[in-house]
Amino acid sequence: QVQLVESGGGLVQAGGSLTLACEGFGRIDRLVQRAWYRQAPGNQRDLVAAHTAGGSTNYADSVKGRFTISRDYNINTLYLQMNSLKSEDTAVYYCNARDGWGNEYWGQGTQVTVSS
Repeated sequence: QVQLVESGGGLVQAGGSLTLACEGFGRIDRLVQRAWYRQAPGNQRDLVAAHTAGGSTNYADSVKGRFTISRDYNINTLYLQMNSLKSEDTAVYYCNARDGWGNEYWGQGTQVTVSS
C-alpha cells in the first residue's frame, strides 16, 4: 500500500508562483510513475505532469515552460513548481502514483486558486 500526502496549495495572484509537495509513505519502492493531476469545477481530472522511475518527465501542453515536476528520492517527495500562474490554473491538484502491478493511488487533493 501507498499513501500520498499533499501540501502547498493556496491563493496566489496571477503571475505568481507556488510549489506543491507530495510525500509518499509505504511501498514507494514499487512505484513506476508519480504524477500531478488537476480538476477544475465541472471538468474532468487531467494530467498536469508526470515523472517516471527512470527519470523522464512529461507535461500537459498548457503548463509547458511554466511548471516543473521533480522528485526527491531521499525523502520520498514529489514536487510541482508552478510559475507564471494564470487564472485557468485554478483547480484542485491531486498527487498520483502507479506501481508495477497497475495499482493507482491518489492524495487527498490541495486547492490552488489564482486570482486575476
